[in-house]
Order: sequence, then structure tokens, then C-alpha cells
Amino acid sequence: MHVMVEFFYKKFNELTTAELHDIFALRAEVFVVEQDCVYQDIDGKDQASIHVLGAEEGKIIAYSRILERGLSYKEHNAIGRIVVSEAFRSRKIGHELVAFSIEATKKIYPKTTIKISAQAHLKIFYEEHKFQIDGQPYLEDGIPHVGMVLFCLLYTSPSPRD
Repeated sequence: MHVMVEFFYKKFNELTTAELHDIFALRAEVFVVEQDCVYQDIDGKDQASIHVLGAEEGKIIAYSRILERGLSYKEHNAIGRIVVSEAFRSRKIGHELVAFSIEATKKIYPKTTIKISAQAHLKIFYEEHKFQIDGQPYLEDGIPHVGMVLFCLLYTSPSPRD
């Protein structure tokens, strides 16, 4: 039996140095090493972001960041760097992470829209959370992506999974 993942969020200046290390290590593990993508992960937006962490027994295994309108998109708040450690993906933690990130965004920025830059192969995953395609597919760091928007007034959490 697995221990439950604890989700919480913090501002950048509330993160411990160990948490910051683990966030950057997880992002590099997945986005740089696993996906073989060379890109500038540390982009100057982390200091202004809200950081969502999913921890199990003290280890960060899931992460996203919430960006205020204007940081990534002029008209929308954003959720970015959505990531779950490969060893934990079979447990549907990604759905829990996205649902928690949406709820946190709605709490911090009420009556908002949320935009994401989704990897194209995850379109159906994000549609389960009521995101809708916004624009044409595009390449980002060599990986097909699609913009997707969530109108929060319409959002309800997906049904629980086994």
C-alpha cells in the first residue's frame, strides 16, 4: 500500500533550499534527461511563481508552478512545469497534481482563466480537467505542444480514480 501524496504550495521565498534543490532536480530528471530536451529551465519566473509540491514521505515526487497573469500570458494566469517523477506515474498522481494546481490557482487568483502549454500527446489528459484547445499546435524546445485554456467558472474536479 502506498502512502498518500501530500500536496501543498509555497511562494518562492518560503521554499527551503532542500525543496528548491529537489524541484530543480525533478524538473531536470524529466524535462532534460528523460525527454532529452536541452532548454533553459531556470527562466527567471520561479521567483514570482507559486510552487505546488507533491511529497510522499518527505520526497518531492510531483511539481507544478502557478504564474500570475502577465508572467507567461498577457490575458491568463498559467500553470507550468507540470511534472511527476517517472517512478510514480502509474498511480495517477498527475491528475491529483493538476486538480490541486487548478484549485490553488482559483484560490489565489479568483475568477480567472488558466492557460497551459501542453505537450500535444497529453491533450486528452488535460481535457479531462476541462482545458480547451487555444490556437494551433506548435513546437516548443523541439516537442509538439498545444495551448490550452481553462475557464475556471466551469471547472469541477474529475471523478476519483482507482
